Amino acid sequence: MQTPKTLYEKLVHSHTVCELDDQGHVLLYVDRQVLNEYTSPQAFSGLRDAGRELWRANTHLAVVDHVNSTEPKRVSVKSEEGGALQVNYFDKNCADFGIELFDILDSRQGIEHVVAPEQGFILPGMVVAAGDSHTTTYGALGALGFGIGTSEIEHLLATQTLIYKKLKTMRVNVEGKLGFGITSKDVVMELIRLIGASGATGYAIEFSGSTIHKMSVEARMTICNMAVEAGARGAYMAPDEAVFEYLKEKPKAPKGRLWLDAVAKWRELFTDEQAVFDKEIHIQADKIEPLVTWGTSPDQVVVISDQVPNPRDHIDESKRRGMERALNYMGIKAGTAMKDISITHAFIGSCTNARIEDLREVAKVLKGRQIAEGVRGMIVPGSSEVRAQAQKEGLADIFIQAGFEWRQSGCSMCLAMNDDVLNPGDRCASSTNRNFEGRQGAGVRTHLMSPAMVAASAVKGKLYDVRNLGDQ
Repeated sequence: MQTPKTLYEKLVHSHTVCELDDQGHVLLYVDRQVLNEYTSPQAFSGLRDAGRELWRANTHLAVVDHVNSTEPKRVSVKSEEGGALQVNYFDKNCADFGIELFDILDSRQGIEHVVAPEQGFILPGMVVAAGDSHTTTYGALGALGFGIGTSEIEHLLATQTLIYKKLKTMRVNVEGKLGFGITSKDVVMELIRLIGASGATGYAIEFSGSTIHKMSVEARMTICNMAVEAGARGAYMAPDEAVFEYLKEKPKAPKGRLWLDAVAKWRELFTDEQAVFDKEIHIQADKIEPLVTWGTSPDQVVVISDQVPNPRDHIDESKRRGMERALNYMGIKAGTAMKDISITHAFIGSCTNARIEDLREVAKVLKGRQIAEGVRGMIVPGSSEVRAQAQKEGLADIFIQAGFEWRQSGCSMCLAMNDDVLNPGDRCASSTNRNFEGRQGAGVRTHLMSPAMVAASAVKGKLYDVRNLGDQ
C-alpha cells in the first residue's frame, strides 16, 4: 500500500523532475510564472547577457502593477516618472521574448495576484512561482504558489524549472461559524497572532475545516495571501466545487471536453485521510473577533476592544525590545485603548483585500455615511476588471459620495512604490498585508485590519469596531 500523502506532497511529487540530494532538494517543474515590472528587469538582462532563450513563452504572464500611478484618470507612464524606466524595459522584454503583457492601459491590468486568478491563468494542481512573496495567494485554487528571487526568475525563464527545497507541512483547521462582522482577514490575522510572524517558517500550510469550506474563493485568497506573514512559503486549500465554479468561465480556463477532463483530475487533489502533518493548529471560528495591528509586525495584533499591550508583561528581553521599538515608532503608549487611536488616512486596496467581494462589504458600511473630517480615504481596486464591475454595481458611487477617492488599479499604497505615499507621522487604517516601518512612507504608522473595519474607522476618524457602527 502507498503511504498516505498530503496534498502538498502530491503537488511536489508530481512536479519533481529529479531528486538532487538527501536533504530534500529537488529540481521542480513550474507550470506558470507571473511577472511584474519591479522584480523582473535583472532576470531578463541575465538572459540577454548569457545569450539564452525563453523556454516556453505561453507559461508566463506579465502585469504592470507596482510603480504605475493610480490617479482616477488612467494615463500611461510618463518619461519623467520614477517607474518609467522599469515599465518601458518591461514592455521591451515582453515584446522581445513573446510574453503576453497587460500594460497600464490594458483593460485587464491590475495587481498580479488579483489578475492571474480572474483570468483563469492559475488552475488547480499547478505549481506557480513569481517574484513576489504573496504568490501564496494561488493556494486558494488548489495550486502551490511561492515567491522567488531575481536569479530564480531568470532560471525559470530559461528552463521552466527551479531548485526547490521541500517544506515541512502544517495543517490549520478552522471550524465553526464566523460571527457578524468577522472576515477571512480576521481568520488569518488570528493565526498570525497565535503562532507569530515566524511561526510557519519552513512550512507549507494547508487550511481546512468547515469554516474554510464555506468561504468564497476570494475570501480564501485573502487567507492564502497573508499566510506568508506567518513565515509560510506555501499555503493552499484542496479545490472544491466553489473553485471549479469560480474558474469555469474564466478567459484562460480550459473549455469544452478539456474542461470536463480537467475537473475530473482536479477532484483527485486532496490530502489522504491518514496523511500525517508535521504540525497541526486548531482555530475555533466563533471565538474570533475583529483584529487590528498596533505595532510594526503583522503579529503585533490585538482585538479592537483591547488595549495596546505593555512590553513589561513579557519575560523575553528581545521581544520586549521589539515591542518598545514598535511603540516608539507608532507613537502610542502601552495601555491605550485601540478604539481611542485616531487616524489621518484610510486605505482599501492590495492583493490581500481589493477584490469585488471586499468592495461590496465596504459599500455596505459606507452607504449613507460620510468619512470623518480630516481623514483622507482611498480605494484602489485590485484590477481594472474589478473597477469596472464596482462601477457597474453602483459601488463606486457609494464610495465617492462617502468621501473616498476612487482610483485606478495597482499595488499603490500597500508598499508606496508609486506616487501614493504618505507623510511622516500620518496614521493609516489599511486593508493591506504588512505594517513594517516605512511600508507606506517614511515615518508612516500603519494599522492592518479588514476592509470593512477600515471603512468603519474612516467614518469614525479612529480605529473602530465595525460591529458597533449599527445605524449610527
